[in-house]
Amino acid sequence: MTNRERRRFIAGAICPECKAMDTIMLYFENNVEKLKCVECGYQESQADDKIKSQRKDGENVIGVFKPE
Repeated sequence: MTNRERRRFIAGAICPECKAMDTIMLYFENNVEKLKCVECGYQESQADDKIKSQRKDGENVIGVFKPE
């Protein structure tokens, strides 16, 4: 993939902050799934299952090094 990441909108999704419909876009950044509302700027991120499974309870993860 090029430098430009693929972003797509979630049909029917409602922003939890501003309650606008069809303004939430989904994209991946550094292997982390992110949601962003283009209307109000609300953001939410979800780490992938590999990162969650490597994390111990109560431990914060800053990042996971993936040599390629």
